Amino acid sequence: MDSSKMNDPLIYRRILLTVDEDDNTSSERAFRYATTLARDYEVPLGIVSVMESEDINIFDSLTPSKIQAKRRHVEQVVQDYVDLAKKDGIAEVEPLVYEGGDVDDVILEQVIPDFKPDLLVTGADTQFAHSKIAGAIGPRLARKAPISVIVVR
Repeated sequence: MDSSKMNDPLIYRRILLTVDEDDNTSSERAFRYATTLARDYEVPLGIVSVMESEDINIFDSLTPSKIQAKRRHVEQVVQDYVDLAKKDGIAEVEPLVYEGGDVDDVILEQVIPDFKPDLLVTGADTQFAHSKIAGAIGPRLARKAPISVIVVR
């Protein structure tokens, strides 16, 4: 063990926050944590939400206006978080909206390579907090991500 490295502070240089437009409590807690780190470290913050194809029923998928409305809603949710982060003193905030299948796959395969964060902050799906649903995104990201992950409860 190199004791000289043990005294070096561990500082993150780019933070990525995931927000779930369906779970405000989880997203708000993760937002508070991520903005605190980004402000204290004075680093860029990316705020991402993924529009899941599973969230769109078969009838809505056949109606382009319904898909556009859903896309605009997700974009607005992300923009609201970006505006709050800027108001909170974060100098560099980037809105990121992606579409696709599983949220964790999109984040792992597209968002992380595109944004290149060294820390991922995500909420602990409060909507399903007391169930044993294996679909909780935060823990799946923590297991699979190639970067540090903080799951905020």
